[in-house]
Amino acid sequence: MTLHFERILLKLGGEALAGPGGTGIDPACVDDLALRIRGVQELGVQVGVVIGAGNLWRGTRGMARGMERATADYMGMVATVINALALMDALERNKVITRVQSAIEMRAVAEPYIRRRAIRHLEKGRVVIFGGGTGNPYFSTDTAAALRAMEVGAGVLIKATKVDGVYDADPQQVPSAHRFDRLTYIEALNRRVGVIDSTAISLCMDNNLPILVLDLWQTGSLERAVRGESVGTRIAAD
Repeated sequence: MTLHFERILLKLGGEALAGPGGTGIDPACVDDLALRIRGVQELGVQVGVVIGAGNLWRGTRGMARGMERATADYMGMVATVINALALMDALERNKVITRVQSAIEMRAVAEPYIRRRAIRHLEKGRVVIFGGGTGNPYFSTDTAAALRAMEVGAGVLIKATKVDGVYDADPQQVPSAHRFDRLTYIEALNRRVGVIDSTAISLCMDNNLPILVLDLWQTGSLERAVRGESVGTRIAAD
């Protein structure tokens, strides 16, 4: 089988680890997620992962009550490491060797982020989960995912959501909403695509890294993506 992408960076929202309520960590959801990652890793794909922390903490809520932005962002970065450890545990229970690297140093639970070490892990077939965002406030985990994807030489940034691509309106609110198969970076920026932030899109545009927005929970979607089949919405130069 021919792989279109041999190394990917998978961006997950923290809600992917949560149950129906959208908060906390649901072990059953984490196990399901681990199995989906294992499925594509078993094809021979090298997988890096960045997870958000929306299931545990949203800085906007703290800021609405007067919290300093930098403090709120650092709390979110620490929360991503909690999610990373939960996913690592589920992956390793499913026989997938995994490493967690954190941009915020916490050696007792994670390796410090070192680019060359991360690449070496990927080359050895290990899943690498990047926690701690970029290590700096004012940047989202979408931007962290774009940055790590380019640093480790991923062929694509895959943004996993609960919808099957980018629409011109919220498909849950507008049943007639149109799904785009392809968008250019400029079109995505002009449309203010809500599924991935503009800084991440701009960073990918400047470095010609394609973005693929897909529904991870659609059976086989990730496997189809790495084989180069049409799935979700592709955001690229053309």
